[in-house]
Amino acid sequence: MAEIRNPQQEPGGEKKLLLIFALTFLMIVVGQTVFFKNRPQAPKPQDTQAQTVQSAAVAPAAAVAGPSGKAAAPAVAKQAQAETETIVENNVSRIVFTNRGGQVKSWVLKQYRDEKGQPLELVHQEAAKQFGYPLSFYTYDQTLTNKLNSGLYVASATGNLATPGELTFEFSDGDLVAKKTFRFSDSYVVGVETNVTRGGANIAAVPAWPSGFGDDTTPASYSLQAVAHENAGETDRLTGKKAVGGATLRGPFNWAGAQDQYFAALFMPDDPQAASLITLHNTLRIPEDLEKPDPNKTTPVDVIGAAVGDLNGPTLERVFVGPKALHILQSVHTNTAPGQLNGPDLARVVDFGKYLGFIAKPLFLWLRWTHDHIVANWGWSIILLTVIINLVLLPLRLSSMKSALKMQKIQPQMKALQEKYKKYKMNDPKRTDMNTEMAALYKEHGVNPVGGCLPLVIQMPFLIAFYGMLAVAIELRQAHWYWLHDLSAPDKLYIIPVLILISTITMQRMTPQAGMDPMQAKMMTFMMPVFLGYISLRYASGLGLYWIVGNVIGFIQQMIMNRTELGREIAAVRLKQANKRALKGK
Repeated sequence: MAEIRNPQQEPGGEKKLLLIFALTFLMIVVGQTVFFKNRPQAPKPQDTQAQTVQSAAVAPAAAVAGPSGKAAAPAVAKQAQAETETIVENNVSRIVFTNRGGQVKSWVLKQYRDEKGQPLELVHQEAAKQFGYPLSFYTYDQTLTNKLNSGLYVASATGNLATPGELTFEFSDGDLVAKKTFRFSDSYVVGVETNVTRGGANIAAVPAWPSGFGDDTTPASYSLQAVAHENAGETDRLTGKKAVGGATLRGPFNWAGAQDQYFAALFMPDDPQAASLITLHNTLRIPEDLEKPDPNKTTPVDVIGAAVGDLNGPTLERVFVGPKALHILQSVHTNTAPGQLNGPDLARVVDFGKYLGFIAKPLFLWLRWTHDHIVANWGWSIILLTVIINLVLLPLRLSSMKSALKMQKIQPQMKALQEKYKKYKMNDPKRTDMNTEMAALYKEHGVNPVGGCLPLVIQMPFLIAFYGMLAVAIELRQAHWYWLHDLSAPDKLYIIPVLILISTITMQRMTPQAGMDPMQAKMMTFMMPVFLGYISLRYASGLGLYWIVGNVIGFIQQMIMNRTELGREIAAVRLKQANKRALKGK
């Protein structure tokens, strides 16, 4: 090839350069006329939906092999030019989709309210901005995740979409292709179908609920978030640091997803065997004072989410987004195979307790039946339930009271035996003789030394189960009873803690403290009520209501017992003992 010289090096160079430019221009004009004569006109913008750019842009020159090993056909670029929204609304939910990422901006539960009395927004807006919106894609590559969730998808519909209905989002840049299809009914369940390919090959990208729930406002509410899953009757919940961000759990899963105290987003795979669960965990800083937010005064909280789907191909599943109300969860069944909704329901989402759930769940069902059929108020239902439980336990409580009174009667003999063997060490064989004589004394007077503890031992499981039941029963959330505006939350006026303190002190003073040192008895009379009053500052007011009513019933029972012949006899013994102590003090 001849060397092209600099035109400044020889005469006539300028003419040669002009000739080259003229020939080049002529070739361009001829090429435009001959080779691109039938090029299609650019589509005109439409007013009703975003402009879609579709060009025959091919993948990189070296074609990427598809799953079969053959070169994959080049994808057609498909992207919207502007962001749009689609609103899907039924009787229970109002969902706002954006075509940016084909994800959810708002998910309102119309039948539930937030603390301000507004319809409850389940999308945690601040967390979603940082960690991702509901039904966004999760991949193991952050760059790819950002691209999938920020691209402008082409939506099959904008504006308002009636239910039942279907909404599709599609995106392609000529290499990466993503598609989401959502199917809606008149329930809390939404059908989800997603697929992402690159160069024709499937890549691992699954739908996610990454950023907690909108009803979480205080550190205590964030601490109740969890990633949960169930298979073959076994349920597991990962809370706090146990929900490791990015950890992958392989199925099978009947359902899996994120939940907090009262609400859940649960994915139900069409094929449980092919499902995988990725746990998501991030840290969010929230204001220490929600009423007066100060950016310089914040506290860190955990935000837990989940992504569920098939990592090896398209994902087909349904997602339940709604309340953890037992009757609603029992109406939703999972898949045993594609298209077969004959699997277990979602009832296990409600955690009534690992050890006392067999008591807590029947208590709740009984409480709900009382509310639905006898008195349509949750506060009065709790009171009625408490009265019935205490009436059932009445024979045991009466036995306990009699045992306590009898123990008080033989207290002088017991002290005499203790003084008699006081000089012997605990490991001395003589101590066995003391136990033998004490047992004979009990038998002579018909005293059961553990009789006073038995009712308490039986009652404690009911109390703990009641606490566990109140903690998960969404029916008690924002349930009113006189000054109490939420039976699942502490009493903001502190009336319940004060009543617990007073009623427990009264009960302690009325109950005989057999075999106890007077100083210890005084400490128990005040220390235990103060402790109970303190912890009730943070517990559900419904539980406090249960405790107070139980104390009032116990108070009435003790008054009746004290008026019996045995009660008057023991009262005389106690008075005699008090006079002796007074004389010794002089």
